[in-house]
Amino acid sequence: MALLKIEYYSEVLGMNRPVNVLYPEASKTGVKDATDIPVLYLLHGMSGNENSWLHRSGIDRLVRATNIAVVMPSTDLGFYTNTKYGMNYFDATAIELPKIIHNFFPNLSTKPEKNFIAGLSMGGYGAVKLGLATDKFSHVASLSGALDFETVAKEVPHNPDYWQGIFGSIEEFRNSDNNLLNLARHSKQRPKIYAWCGTEDFLFEENNKAIAEFKALGYDVVYETSAGKHDWYYWTQKIDTILDWLPIDYKREERKI
Repeated sequence: MALLKIEYYSEVLGMNRPVNVLYPEASKTGVKDATDIPVLYLLHGMSGNENSWLHRSGIDRLVRATNIAVVMPSTDLGFYTNTKYGMNYFDATAIELPKIIHNFFPNLSTKPEKNFIAGLSMGGYGAVKLGLATDKFSHVASLSGALDFETVAKEVPHNPDYWQGIFGSIEEFRNSDNNLLNLARHSKQRPKIYAWCGTEDFLFEENNKAIAEFKALGYDVVYETSAGKHDWYYWTQKIDTILDWLPIDYKREERKI
């Protein structure tokens, strides 16, 4: 598995942006001259960046015997959203980034059935949002996802000006596609959804409510809970579960080598 650290210029954001990519090597996977390679986008949380999954989860070890590429971008504190202050992080991540990645790596698949997205906390919100708001992803996974902004705004220590800058007023948020439940009600996309949240997590009850709503709307959802807090100790275990859930050739017998 090759690790490539890329800095590219984002026309959408008007500045250079970093992204890490794990790219499968034929010597490890046994697949030579591979084309149409499946892709997993991994999104970070509020305190993270493009290095978070790489440094904290062991994702490079988990996928090194698997023919899948992993893309790890950064959205700063932008909540994968076209913010009220004019920084369009949603467009940069959902629309611009896949095109840039494919220009760098034309062997990567552009088919929805071979493109997946997952994230934790803010990244769980982003993964579900991108899965429902675009036609790019067939499988979406959220770990301790910030699926209800109003709860996050009450619990996370950022001042009201920050949240206003991202989403606007509560009224604007509730009636917009930034509200995942509102988005889910009218989205034409039906990706498969996996979600996990720990029972001691401050977002546990909100995950329960959101997932119940998704199921009521007819989404194909796998929802798991277990003892756990809002912590990397649990996320590093559950990324293995996500890889098992995805429709890829995940060679579990080699993941601990």
